Amino acid sequence: MRRSNGEEMMLYRFGRAICRTFFKIFCRMEVMGADIPRSGGCLLVANHVSYLDPPLVGAAISRSIYFMAKQELFEIPVMGSIIAGTGAFPVKRGTADRGALKRARALLHDGNVVCIFPEGRRSLDGTLQSAEAGAALVAAQSNVPVVPLGLIGTAAVLPPGGVILHPHPVKAIIGEPLYLDDLRAEKYDRLLLNEIGHRMMDGIAEAIRQGLDTNGEVTEEGRP
Repeated sequence: MRRSNGEEMMLYRFGRAICRTFFKIFCRMEVMGADIPRSGGCLLVANHVSYLDPPLVGAAISRSIYFMAKQELFEIPVMGSIIAGTGAFPVKRGTADRGALKRARALLHDGNVVCIFPEGRRSLDGTLQSAEAGAALVAAQSNVPVVPLGLIGTAAVLPPGGVILHPHPVKAIIGEPLYLDDLRAEKYDRLLLNEIGHRMMDGIAEAIRQGLDTNGEVTEEGRP
């Protein structure tokens, strides 16, 4: 049975408190940069190098967030129920999942914060990949600020394929909001979606650079 929005956000806030405590004590979490809009719809886009990236985003951002997550996570016993219980919603990777895109647009239209990892999957070497067309389409059609996030250090805490957590500093750098008014159209072709995707990834890259400029202990790949 699907939980109500209030129940989802209560579970989300409980989980966020746990994640904040973990990242502050175990990883010396540092949040830098601008702040996201205090109200209204907002789309967060972040780089993705570790399974710890979504919890770090939740710990770093004061507003409650709805995460778009890969379908496979919802099929894992127990974990799937926990993820769904926090308001996250599934997306089928590698397909034009219209249901997931519609859900994201509806949440944004209702004034919520939605987080998407536009690369679609983790980057195993930390190199930023191109944004997928679906993420660009949500950004284009939602008419809300797009806020890039640069995440640094999570791959050192939990490397790809690893199961043991390692103490290591992490950072979440909040970039300046992107407004895509000049790229809005009645119909979006591949060329236009590519340009929107480039802007999102450029914003993420700039946020990462800002984080690296302040402290040389963490590399761009999120590894020591």
